[in-house]
Amino acid sequence: MTRASLRAPRGARREAGQSTVEYALVTVAFLSMIVGLAALWRMLDAAALVEHALASASHHVQASAPGGVADVFLY
Repeated sequence: MTRASLRAPRGARREAGQSTVEYALVTVAFLSMIVGLAALWRMLDAAALVEHALASASHHVQASAPGGVADVFLY
C-alpha cells in the first residue's frame, strides 16, 4: 500500500472533531439541567418558595389580619 492510499479524505479530516464537540455540548446541557433540577428540589424541600410567596402576599394572614378585615369591609 502506498502512503497516499492510507491518508484520510479531505472532508473526513475537517470533521474529525465534530462528534467530540457535539458530545461535549450535549454533556454540558445535560449537566446544567441536572444542576438546575437539584437546585429546584432543594428550594422545594426547604419550603423556600412557600415562604417567599407568603412574605410577598399583599394580605399575609399572620402579620396583617386586621388590615385584611378592614380591606374586606371597605371594599
